[in-house]
Amino acid sequence: MRILCIGAGGVGGAAAGIVARRSFFEVFVVADYDLARAESAVKSVPPELRQRFEAVALDASNKGAVADAIRRHRITHVLNAVDPRFVMPIFEGTAEAGATYLDMAMSLSAPHPEMPYQLPGVKLGDLQFERSGEWEAAGRLALVGMGVEPGLSDVFAAYAQEFLFSRIDELAVRDGANLVVEGYDFAPSFSIWTTIEECLNPPVVYSSEHGWTTTEPFSDPELFDFPEGIGQVECVNVEHEEVVLMPRWIEAKAVNFKYGLGNEFIDVLRVLHKLGLDSTEPVNVKGSLVSPRDVVAACLPDPATLGPKIKGKTCAGVLVRGNDKEGRPRSTYLYHVVDNAWTMENYGSQCVVWQTAINPIIALELLAGGTWTGAGVLGPEAFPSKPFLDLMAAPEPEGYGSPWRIREEDRA
Repeated sequence: MRILCIGAGGVGGAAAGIVARRSFFEVFVVADYDLARAESAVKSVPPELRQRFEAVALDASNKGAVADAIRRHRITHVLNAVDPRFVMPIFEGTAEAGATYLDMAMSLSAPHPEMPYQLPGVKLGDLQFERSGEWEAAGRLALVGMGVEPGLSDVFAAYAQEFLFSRIDELAVRDGANLVVEGYDFAPSFSIWTTIEECLNPPVVYSSEHGWTTTEPFSDPELFDFPEGIGQVECVNVEHEEVVLMPRWIEAKAVNFKYGLGNEFIDVLRVLHKLGLDSTEPVNVKGSLVSPRDVVAACLPDPATLGPKIKGKTCAGVLVRGNDKEGRPRSTYLYHVVDNAWTMENYGSQCVVWQTAINPIIALELLAGGTWTGAGVLGPEAFPSKPFLDLMAAPEPEGYGSPWRIREEDRA
């Protein structure tokens, strides 16, 4: 397996550090528009493990350049680790060059032109799924939404359907943390570009009765008690890929995603929107065309550099409500908690990007070994869940030494 990782930011850098300890691949090429950043990601790998790594410059917005890089380096698998505005050129360039594709965020949505808070327009991933027949006919795989959320959360949902539940009434994805970034009044631990995109777009919810519908941003707040000392965090509806992925493979009466943003973060996002600073359309600033959202991102610290200043834990999981295999009411939270102190000590990466990066690396290892196979545009739910979760939890070096857990809630 020869892997091209496009993007050397926080997630791409963390992916390099994780995969360096594994033996399933031949070459791992780190590509970035900024060659120095790609070189820095490679240099972060311990010298004794660096022989299989290479850094190159690549414009991810150019599908032809992506295809050329795949051919030049004889790449078999492409890992898209950049923000979602580059999904389609990377996706299309990978198809042109005949490689396997993985991403952690899917193609962008577009609100319904007349009823944005009632009906979806173009949903997340629609542009990719409409090409699924081409990928399947070519016998190639595009594994989409294979980060932590989406990604691990979808694997949890598949595991719940196969092993824990006979009927699923609700898949409620809940993401929360108690992270504090010392020295900053406001410093997001993940890409602010992506966060603005998913938080200010109309959130999508699913029901078996009405299909996919939309609601207002930050709607339906609820307090959710996160495990392992994180505690209660207010979560709100946010647009996310799980809601468009899970119903394609899992029978559930309802699917939703809520994110623990916190009041301050929500206020900041609302102000950015009110001022037009969330826009991606370039504006003329003293003769130069600049995107307001890019300016916001440039003014904030790079999430990849925040690790030493972060304290706390982050949690990703799915609350599943329904009936167990014996037909009794059951409510179960499947989750994965990561402590920033642990990821910094063991990998030198902050916990949010590390938790995102580990999942596509596990998926790549399962693909390399033939445990996961498929063709077309597929989500994580389309593959066996147990091998993934077993490999994640098994101690190193056999596995990845990162256990997941189950918490039983009060039964209805």
